[in-house]
Parts: sequence; C-alpha cells; structure tokens
Amino acid sequence: MINRRTFGKAMGLATGATVASLAGLPAFPATSATTRGAAPTLPPVTPGAHTSFAPLKQVKAGLLDIGYAEAGPARGPVVICLHGWPYDIHSFVDVAPLLAAQGYRVIVPYLRGHGTTRFLSSKTFRNAQQSAIALDIIALMDALKIDKAVLAGFDWGSRTADIIAALWPQRCKALVSVSGYLITNLEANLEPLPPKAEYAWWYQYYFATERGRKAMENKDKRHDLTRLIWDTVSPTWNFDDATFERTAAAFDNPDYTAIVIHNYRWRLSLADGERRYDGLEKRLAARPVITVPTITLDAERDPFTAPPGDGSSYRTMFTGPYEHHTLKGIGHNLPQEAPTAFAQAVVDVDHL
Repeated sequence: MINRRTFGKAMGLATGATVASLAGLPAFPATSATTRGAAPTLPPVTPGAHTSFAPLKQVKAGLLDIGYAEAGPARGPVVICLHGWPYDIHSFVDVAPLLAAQGYRVIVPYLRGHGTTRFLSSKTFRNAQQSAIALDIIALMDALKIDKAVLAGFDWGSRTADIIAALWPQRCKALVSVSGYLITNLEANLEPLPPKAEYAWWYQYYFATERGRKAMENKDKRHDLTRLIWDTVSPTWNFDDATFERTAAAFDNPDYTAIVIHNYRWRLSLADGERRYDGLEKRLAARPVITVPTITLDAERDPFTAPPGDGSSYRTMFTGPYEHHTLKGIGHNLPQEAPTAFAQAVVDVDHL
C-alpha cells in the first residue's frame, strides 16, 4: 500500500511549484489539525493576499514584554512562527490564516528588539546571542502555558527553532527549518567562507564597524539599508512599497540597533555574550543533533543557500523523521514569498 509520504513525493504536492499549480483546482476539504494520518493539502493563497493580523497581544515573559500576533482557536495545537532579519511578523501574514483554518493556534512573536517587544528593565544588557533569543521563546511558551508546539522559522527564526528542538526537544513537537541546521558555532565561524558566500554577508562586516552601527541608528539609512537587503536576497519577489513599510515599522523599536549590531558582532566573536549563557553555548558548540520530526526547506534564489539542493550538507544533523524540499524561484523571505508551501510544510511535519 502506498503511504502518505510516498504518495506526496510521487505527486509533488509538498513543493511550492506544484502547490501553485493547483490554483485552478477545487481545494480539498479542510480537516482538523488534530486528525492523524494523511496530512491535508492546503488551498493555495496568493502571496500578499493578507496585509494585517488581528490586534496584537502582549505578555510578560522572562526578560521581555513580548508583542505577538495570534490566530486560530485558543485550544488548537500550537504553531509558533519565528521571523528573521531584516523582517518581522508580517513574514507570516499569509501563513497564519492558512494554519488557523486547519485548526491550529498560531503564535507569531516579535523577537527581542523588534516591533512591540520591549525589555522589562532598562538595565538588562541588550544581548542577541543565539541562546538568549531561544530562551525568550521558551519563556513565551511558559507565559502562555504552552507545553509543546510545532516551531517553524527562517533566518534568525530557524536558528532559534533549531536550538529549542536540539536542547529542549520536549517543548518542540516538530520543526520546519528554512536553510536547515543554523546553530552557530563561534569557533567554526572564525573560518572564512568561499568568496561568493562572504559577498552575500557584506552587511555582517559592515555592522562590525562604527560606520555600520551609526547607519543603523539613523532612521533613513536604516530604512534604505534594510530595503536594499530585501531587494538583493529576494530577487524574484515582486513586493510593493507598502509591504516593506509594514515591516519597516518594526525596526523603530528603541532596542533595534543594539540587538542587530550585537547579534552580528557576537557571531564573529567581536562582541561578548553573557556568562550565564556559557553552558548553553558550550552545548550548542558541540553541534547537538535534532531528533524531533523535521522538514527543512531551501529557497533556490536565496544567496545564503549555497548551493540549494537536497540538504545533504546538514542531513546528518536531523536524526528523526525527516523530509527536505527545495522551492524553485523563491528567495530568502520564504514564508512571505511562498506562504502556501511554508504552511504546507508545517502541516506535513505535524503528520510525520
């Protein structure tokens, strides 16, 4: 008997290109997110069909007062969607309704330094090392009394989700990780990359300088710099000015510059983290494997995915049920450029 995974691969239903090709066909009936067995095929959504969330919520969690969007039934199984840089919760503005319609409770938080998320104390060090950001999401889950969730993210969000899946697998029901295994090893990160990859990371080195920090503090220069990154890392995404401006508003957070600069300097060992996270960073430096069910996604036109393909470069880091997909013609902001494919991956991984 052919199983769901074999059938899905044979028909290509989990790839972005095929999902888009279904636009002219009637959608399959929606099924509850709690239904086991074959995953439902989601009806396609046109990227940009949604522009806003319901009124945002705030919750005190750990060191932060976290701003977040929520969609779907309050008692549904939870999906937490985590954005990257220079992006915000709007990367999931089309994803969230698709998942909510399947019965999921979708939580989309602003990471520290973004949007309406604020530090509770002015004395707290504006730290953006990877383990600190991951603990923010654990604290959020605790504050919302969420025992376990499907975690799905890209860029900073992938790294954060990967860390939680690796160190606290009991809190992660399943994982969708764009670009695969992104946990940072500081020692390994001191080694140079191939020149083409280094070229794509130009802003990381810019932020290592005072010129870069001053540019991020200047609202106009920050606006133009982040817009340039959007244009270059998503070369096929035909977004309009309004789409960018909705996200750029999140960059006016008073801690935005400090968080962004510290994140990139810390990754290059040019800024210290905090001693209290040393134990976690030591565990992460050992490259812990991820055992929870996982789907990894590569975006073909993402300059940081080198080269896009079968995920073989990080395949050994995922030891549980696993699938990998490459999305043709898609750039770095994968969930906003290909929301149906991203949401489908979330539903699929919940049924692995």
